Amino acid sequence: MYLTTEKKQEIFAKHGKSAQDTGSAEGQIALFTFRINHLSQHLKANRHDFNTERSLVKLVGKRKSLLDYLKNKDIERYRAIIAELGLRK
Repeated sequence: MYLTTEKKQEIFAKHGKSAQDTGSAEGQIALFTFRINHLSQHLKANRHDFNTERSLVKLVGKRKSLLDYLKNKDIERYRAIIAELGLRK
């Protein structure tokens, strides 16, 4: 599988407060971004995989909801995670 437990802990340690802090908005956004990037690469090779396309759209929606929450709650954390992950251009 592309997303192992060690990879998840690495993502949460880098973007969250600690490797065990799996509930923070920044950690969740980083995890969703990793999964979105992986699914996007899969869809480039498999254009007719509609189940993957649906799950990709759902993940993008979840990430957008978390980003909106973070923007309303703490704009500095929002700007930091956007810059760190390179989401906006």
